[in-house]
Amino acid sequence: MDRTDLPGVVAAHIAAVNAFDLDGIAATFHDDAVVNDVHREFAGTASIREWIAHEIVGDRVTMDVIDVRHHHGQVIVSARYDGEYDKTNLPAELVLTNYFSVEDGKITTLIVVRNTPAPY
Repeated sequence: MDRTDLPGVVAAHIAAVNAFDLDGIAATFHDDAVVNDVHREFAGTASIREWIAHEIVGDRVTMDVIDVRHHHGQVIVSARYDGEYDKTNLPAELVLTNYFSVEDGKITTLIVVRNTPAPY
């Protein structure tokens, strides 16, 4: 995987996630950013920071990037996830797709989805 396909802030975000760096992850988001993770929305600095503290850093989540695509201004990153979160009913290899929107060098929107292959 050519990590040079990752814009600076997305690369910094993933590096901070893998380092369990709460402040580093939070710094990648715009003040009025929105995150949607597991069908839950976190909006604004305080809410996103709590999500990071509990569900990323607290659960020792790591991301291993396997694919990067650019689509109409979005950066779409597929990554293998691991960590100390509840893995009940999850596959042995959890791959999530991260849809990043970036503006002025900060993440404005992050949507995390567990996709399934289309039947056609």
